[in-house]
Amino acid sequence: MAAACGAALLLSGCAGSPGQEAAESSASTSQNVETAEPAELRAPKPRLAYSYEGGIGVLDAETLEPVADVELDGYNRISPAGDGRHVLVAADDSFRVLDAGVWTERHGDHGHSYAAQPTLTDYAFEASKPGHVVRHAGRTVLFSDGSGKVKSFESAALGELPEDGLPETTTYTAPEAHHGVAVELEDGKLLVSVGDENARNAVALLGPVAGSGRRETGPDRKEVLRSQNCPGVHGEAVAGENTVIFGCEDGVLVFKDGKFSKISSPDAYGRVGNQAGSPASPVVLGDYKVDKAAVLERPTRISLVSTDTRALKLVELGTSYSFRSLGRGPAGEALVLGTDGALHVLNPVTGATVSAIPVVAAWQEPEAWQDPRPTLYVQGSTAYVTEPATGKLHAVDLKAGKTVRTATLAHTPDELTGVTGCLTDRVNQQQRAENE
Repeated sequence: MAAACGAALLLSGCAGSPGQEAAESSASTSQNVETAEPAELRAPKPRLAYSYEGGIGVLDAETLEPVADVELDGYNRISPAGDGRHVLVAADDSFRVLDAGVWTERHGDHGHSYAAQPTLTDYAFEASKPGHVVRHAGRTVLFSDGSGKVKSFESAALGELPEDGLPETTTYTAPEAHHGVAVELEDGKLLVSVGDENARNAVALLGPVAGSGRRETGPDRKEVLRSQNCPGVHGEAVAGENTVIFGCEDGVLVFKDGKFSKISSPDAYGRVGNQAGSPASPVVLGDYKVDKAAVLERPTRISLVSTDTRALKLVELGTSYSFRSLGRGPAGEALVLGTDGALHVLNPVTGATVSAIPVVAAWQEPEAWQDPRPTLYVQGSTAYVTEPATGKLHAVDLKAGKTVRTATLAHTPDELTGVTGCLTDRVNQQQRAENE
């Protein structure tokens, strides 16, 4: 268990390819997880969650078999909560907590893994127009677009539900509400976008909350630093361990070693609005758009931003993609799901295509961003790809370079995410330190 949920988690999320894990997990697949009592497993058992019109489906990540179907009206967006067990559902006026039903409990120098029936809990973080969910340095940060309120909590603390209720949070409210994003750093400082309903042009660094310990708090964070050099700021990603970038309409804004710096696009309008980072790489994968007047631009180039060399490289794919097409492999590979139906695997440093794995039929990005389209989600060395046109989900073994399993879903899939069933990174790091 220390190996499965320890060092391996840092790069693989303790999820290998479906074929690789079949033998190890066979004993646990026969256990009845639909009983009231949790079933103990031999190893952590990852699960997937996909949203559809009217609910959320939960699947076994190895077999792709359905585990639960949760009815929930409205347009629901889903994100991993960061504790290996829960999924946050942005619905109406809150971030609701969905228990995916798999987790690992720490017992001294080892852990015990369990599975139970997934449930949509009664717990929720109140939010006006819930937006971005960001996980970094053991903290989960929620941004409310309608109020500008930023709530942060220790990711691992959410795993204590339902006994202790919601974890303690720190709260900051931006001067103006906007479609924003925030990242909490290891030292407790907060990076947060600055703007209003009309424009977003800056990112500010705020000091940690006053006093000792984490607690619900008001406006006691003090601004330490600000950069006004990021028009249209949107999205974030972490490169390596401690470098954070934000997308701008003319490049990216980098926060590294306590200061901001700008890496500009080669075009006057060269928008990077969606990014994918990796702890295994100093390079951030991003989209790249150049037509400011377009109702929907379907770009065929992606951006690779090196936070070491401060270079922004553009790579022509020969196919378009969508904002749900970007991902990273276990060794930092850049992954792009193209509208040609292939999963393109690129070397993040050179931009060279390593392989193009056929997965789905050719498709076109819909004009409405809320409409379902093929979506990429990566867990360990497995890339999962939805195919709404056929109602299918495909599991791609990145090491083998091929699709190893396909399932027909009960509903047309929209968003896709997952949980590892493991202890969180922070708990594992603490456990390894104590063992040493």
